[in-house]
Order: sequence, then C-alpha cells, then structure tokens
Amino acid sequence: MRPTRTFWSRLSLAGFLAAFAVVIDRPLPLAGTVLVGAWTLASQYSFLAALERTKRRLSITRALPSATVHAGESTPVSIDATLADPTPLSLEIDVGLPTAATPDRDAALVLEPDATAATATVTVTWPVVGRHRFEAPRVTATDGRFVETVATGERPTVSVESRGPRRLHVGEGGDRLASPYGAHTLRRSGRGIEPAEIREHVPGDAAKRIDWKTTARLATPHVREYETETTRQTLLVVDHGRSLSTGPPAGTKLDYLRTVMLATADCARDLDDPLGLVAVDDGGVTSCIEPTATAGTYATVRRDLLAVEPTPSDPTARRATEPPVEPASSIHERPTRATARRSVRDLEGDAAPFAETLRPFYAASQRYCRLARERPLFDAVETVLTANPSTSWVVVFTDDDDPAALRETVSMARANDAAVSVFLAPTVLYEPGGLADIERASDRYLEFEALRRDLARFDRVRAFEVGPGDRLATVLEAGRERGDRR
Repeated sequence: MRPTRTFWSRLSLAGFLAAFAVVIDRPLPLAGTVLVGAWTLASQYSFLAALERTKRRLSITRALPSATVHAGESTPVSIDATLADPTPLSLEIDVGLPTAATPDRDAALVLEPDATAATATVTVTWPVVGRHRFEAPRVTATDGRFVETVATGERPTVSVESRGPRRLHVGEGGDRLASPYGAHTLRRSGRGIEPAEIREHVPGDAAKRIDWKTTARLATPHVREYETETTRQTLLVVDHGRSLSTGPPAGTKLDYLRTVMLATADCARDLDDPLGLVAVDDGGVTSCIEPTATAGTYATVRRDLLAVEPTPSDPTARRATEPPVEPASSIHERPTRATARRSVRDLEGDAAPFAETLRPFYAASQRYCRLARERPLFDAVETVLTANPSTSWVVVFTDDDDPAALRETVSMARANDAAVSVFLAPTVLYEPGGLADIERASDRYLEFEALRRDLARFDRVRAFEVGPGDRLATVLEAGRERGDRR
C-alpha cells in the first residue's frame, strides 16, 4: 500500500498543527493533530477493507480469437472486468501481455468507482515464434489517498507459429499434388453391412463369403464385398539430420517439410485417425510417440513437430531441453529384437554349451547393430513398426542425401503391409547458388526425379517432392529449353 499526494498533504497538516501548538504553547492545535491521525488510521482500514472486498468480487477474463497465431499476425485481445457489487475504489487493470507481444496502444482497462463492468480491446502483433504466457492481470486500486497493486486471474498461453516457407510446392515430377496431405476415404471393402461389389473368388477367401446366387448365375465362384468404416493408423517419420538444415533462414529443407508434416497431422486429427511420431537425427531417435487417437497425442505430436531442429554441426551440442527417449524395451511391454540382442550379448563370456550354440547368432547381430548405427532412420522405423504391426500408413519426411538408405527404409516399411508416402526435399532446390549453373541444376533434378520415380515403383508407395515452387519452376523451364535444343 502506497500513500498518495493527498495523504501526504494531510499528514503535513498534522505536523504543522503539532509544531504550531508548541510555538504558541497552547494544547488546542494538538487536538487537530489527533483528529488527522485518527482520520489517517480510519482511511487505511477503510481502503484495505474495500480492497479485500474488491479482490473477492472482481472477475477478469481475457479472450483471444485463437490459441494459435502466426508470426507477424495482429490479433485483437479483449479484457473484461466485472464486479458483483460496486466498489468505492478506482481500478486500473493491465492486460498482462507477454513480453514478446507488441500492442498498438496502452493495454489497460479502467473501472470507475461504483461501476460494475468495463471492457477494452487492444490489437496485438506477435513477432516472435514460440509459446508465450500472459502475465496475471495487475489491478491498481486507489481511493485517492492510498494506492495498491495486486495480481489476480489466470495466465493463458498463446502459440506463435512460423508462417512457413512461401510458394510451397508439393507434387510429383513438377505436377502439384491436388488432394490434401493425408486425406483418405472413411470406408473400405471388407466385412460390413452395406454391399459394395461382387468379385470373383480368389484362393484365401473364406467359403462363408461366397455369394451363391451369383455363383449359380455365372457358373464360377464369386464373393460379395461390403463397405465398412475404417480409420488409418498413421506414423509420421521425421528425419531432422544435419543435411535438413540446407537452405536460407526460414527456408530450409526442414522448414518446407515441416509445413507438410503439420498439415498431415491436422488431417489425421480431423479424421480421428490414430497418430504417432518417430523423429530421428544423425544420432538416433529423438522423439517416439505411440499412435493413438487422443487429443493429448495430437497436441503432443504437433508440439514436437514445431520443436524439431536439424542436428547441430557439433554432434555433442544436443539441445538440453530434449527429453531422453526411452529404449524400445521400456516403451513396449513385449520383447523386441534389441532386447534379444542384449540378452545374447550377456552370454558373450559364458563358456556353457548353450552360449557356444548362440555365439554365431550373436556375431551376426553385432554386424547388424553396426549397420543399424549407420542407418538411424532405417533402424528407428523398423523398431517402431515391429512394435506397432497394425500401422497402416507410414509417412516419411526426409531428403535425397542418402538414396540407398532411403530405398531400404521404404522397402522395409512397405514389407510391413503398410502404405508408404515419402515427402522428399531435393537438395538442388535448397543449396545457396544451386541454380547458378542451370544446366547442372537440371541434371541434378533429373537424378532426384529418377530416385523419386524409383521409390514410387514400389507397391503401395507414393513419393513426392517438396520445395520452393519458384526455384522448381526455373529448373523445369531450363530442362524444357534443353529438350527443345536437342
């Protein structure tokens, strides 16, 4: 509690009366000093009592159009203050904007004495990407004699996301992808109640599925298919190794891929598809989230996608904020190959006949481990798919830095009976000065396109290029001109 000028002026009057009483040697002015002192104590008590009542009856709410905004975007932030009963105090309420927010004017709300409600709106610009927490609203109350400031109310957060790269292109061989990332029908053929089609019987079809009327009419066994509701268990595989840092600030390979990652995750959420994530850098797995269809999982996956950054140049400079990733043996209840390899390794120094029998297999597993360490993406995908065999769609986000490892990873993923989509960032579209020699750039893009087509030839695999549309258009135009000259 702080006194105002009014308080100090009246306190000065009390001091003057006391001094005057001494000068004239009369007790009467002392009575005025006593009265001013009593008034001071009564005023303090009255102010504190009114302040306490006001704090109990004051309700403050702040509203944003959305909990997520884009960097550089301006949004209105409104603040409402209501009192259950009027108060004799004058209240000034600060909105409590985050430090990174820039308001267009003073972000304060005034509630006059005896008023019970007030509203104010301030336009705020969000220049800094990240999660920002509001401060608790600061209420400054005064009765003209004393002033006190208290903090009260909740502290919401707002997520400021990068607007992402401009002129994003996602497609196949220069043709833009028309459908949304991750869109799929919610119905498929199988067991259900709605007839879909009649097809010829193939080995493996159960006899109870044969449509005998059609079989009698066509003289060959036929099966009737039915439509059934389906969800698609989706696993996002994100490579954020050092090579993904290629490109200008806010326009790296990872920045462009991140836009597609977030759109794919949002589509899975809208379709209620179980969603999981495995993120891998040059050192191994950095994030592993089991596929589930819960609001918490969708939020966690989105948060991790926004947080991933390429492996730093110094391999020991891993971010201190990254949580340690549990080994597969502790994430999943059932034993994995890694668990088995550790068990065999424990027998290395054992001379028992059983250990001697297993030692050749142990040697082979050691060779496999050395190979796996050289292929962190392959090893991570294999581990997660082994633990989640029901995964029906694997979405890989990477670049063309290691074609051999990429082919092996895609081949292994589809062998798990999952559909695979690969979103690739062509290095030639991101390297500084990569288009200086346009003919060389055209040749490099053709090499990338050969890799993309090679991947797309796999059954149940689609491969797409992701990059800046203007640079891709330049390369394609150069390729067409070269074709005309030839």
